[in-house]
Amino acid sequence: MKILVTGGAGFIGSNFIRYLLAAEPDAVIVNFDALTYAGNLASLKDVESNPRYLFVKGDISDPESVKEVFANHQPEIVINFAAESHVDRSILSAAEFVRANVMGTQVLLGAAREFKVSRFCQVSTDEVYGSLKPGDPPFVETTPLQANSPYAASKAGADLLVRSYVHTHGLDAVITRCSNNYGSYQFPEKFIPLFTINAMRDQELPLYGDGRNVRDWIHVLDHCDGVWSAAKKGRAGEVYNFGCDNEWANIDIAHLLLEILGKPQSLIKLVKDRPGHDRRYAMGFAKAARELDWQPQVQFETGLAETVRWYQQNTEWWSNVISGEYQSYYQRQYGKGGVVG
Repeated sequence: MKILVTGGAGFIGSNFIRYLLAAEPDAVIVNFDALTYAGNLASLKDVESNPRYLFVKGDISDPESVKEVFANHQPEIVINFAAESHVDRSILSAAEFVRANVMGTQVLLGAAREFKVSRFCQVSTDEVYGSLKPGDPPFVETTPLQANSPYAASKAGADLLVRSYVHTHGLDAVITRCSNNYGSYQFPEKFIPLFTINAMRDQELPLYGDGRNVRDWIHVLDHCDGVWSAAKKGRAGEVYNFGCDNEWANIDIAHLLLEILGKPQSLIKLVKDRPGHDRRYAMGFAKAARELDWQPQVQFETGLAETVRWYQQNTEWWSNVISGEYQSYYQRQYGKGGVVG
C-alpha cells in the first residue's frame, strides 16, 4: 500500500507518518514536502532509516514536481496535509496562502485524477466554519462555510475544489476538518508550544485580547487516527469533523500551563487582539463516531502534561527551530539530493 503524504515534515504530518508506520505494517509512505519554514525533517529523525519511509523534496504548487512524484511512486492514497497554516502570517500577507493552499491543492487533485489514485484525503480545519457565539451548538459538517481570515478562506477554497473534483470528475475524495491540535513537534509560533517555551524561560506569555477566546482542543494522535479512519472508511464526497468536546478559554490554558510548570501566573500579559479573531470554535463529531467508529482517546489534562514534558525533554529540537538551525538539517543529513530513502 503506497501512500503519498504531502506536508509530512510539519507538525501534524510528521505525527501522522509516525502513527501510520506503527498502525499499518504494510504501508510504504512517501513524504512530499517543500521544507518551507514550518517543515522540519528533524521531527522525523527517528523514522528516516525505516525502509518503508521515503522523503522527496518538492512543492505541491509546482506541477512538474508533483507529476514526477506521482509518476515515480504511483501512490494509491494521497493524504494532503501540506498548507500554510498560521493565521497571523495570513493577515500580514495572504498571497502565499492562496498559492500553497488553493493552487497547491488544485495541482494535487489534477495529478490524483491523472494517475487514478484510489483515495484522496484533504485535511482541512474548523476555521472554515467561522466563529461561534456562546451557547451556539458545535459546528457540524453541514454548517455553512464562513471563513473569517485569509488562511481560513484559502482552506475553504481548497475544500470546494476537492468537492468539485468529486462531483465533476468522479474523484474518490474525502475532506476532514479538525479542531485545534496540540502535542509534540508543534512549531513554536503556535499557542501551546509558544506559551510552554516562554514559561520555561521565564518570559512573558502574550495573550490576545481578554484571553476569553475559546477553542476545542484535540491531541494530534487522535486527529491522526481520525484522518486515517476517514481515508480508509469514509464515503466519497463526504466531510468528517473531528473534535474532542473539550472547550477551553485561552486564558485558562495559560493558567494550566503555568501551573504544570510551576511558574507564576504573573507571566501572562494581555496584548492587543489580532484583526478578525474568531471568538469560539467547537466541533461536533457525531458523524465520525457513527460512520467511522472514531472517538478521541487522549484526556486533555493528561495529554497537555505529556506535551509539556516533551518540550522540557526536547530542548534541542525547539532551540534549533527558534534559532533557525533546523533549516540546515536537510542539507547536513542528505546533501543536495531531492530524494531520501
